[in-house]
Amino acid sequence: MSPALTLACLWVLTASTIAMLPSRRNHWPAAYVLIATGLPLLGFVAVQHGPWIGLLCLVAGSSVLRWPLIHLARWLKRRFGA
Repeated sequence: MSPALTLACLWVLTASTIAMLPSRRNHWPAAYVLIATGLPLLGFVAVQHGPWIGLLCLVAGSSVLRWPLIHLARWLKRRFGA
């Protein structure tokens, strides 16, 4: 397995482990770190394996970080109206 896919799998395992831990702050600090590390990793995967595998990793990452995306969508809807 390539280094990019190995790192992506480790990212998913780390995100799953963080999601299982109890948190009083609703996991937001961890989500910020996961987003900050996931975006360059997504680019690394896309460069090494092409856009389709990059898109597949984007979907996997979006399923892990679905609540930040839901809050972003709600904020954009309030901000720009739909």
